[in-house]
Amino acid sequence: MPSMVVLATTAVPDHLRGALSRWTTEVVPGIFVGSVSARVRDELWEATSAVVGNGAAILIHPAPTEQGYAIHTAGARRRVPTDFDGLTLMKMTALPTRHLAKE
Repeated sequence: MPSMVVLATTAVPDHLRGALSRWTTEVVPGIFVGSVSARVRDELWEATSAVVGNGAAILIHPAPTEQGYAIHTAGARRRVPTDFDGLTLMKMTALPTRHLAKE
């Protein structure tokens, strides 16, 4: 049975955006929304996470959890989904620090 999915991407290859738009609608740049089966959703996520490269992606879909949805991420992100007593909360990580070489 199809269910709604939201897939948000940042700095991913154009060919991935094209592949995602075959199954979903790109409502604004990088945000894809659609109603697909669990099998198609899993295949889309596998393809996305395989080619995300230096970009980032997040998938949100219905799931039998207390919140009613699940979150999956790929690539480098500051916000990381973290389980907290059965609830998925977003944990903020520190910005990467740049070490300055002393001359």
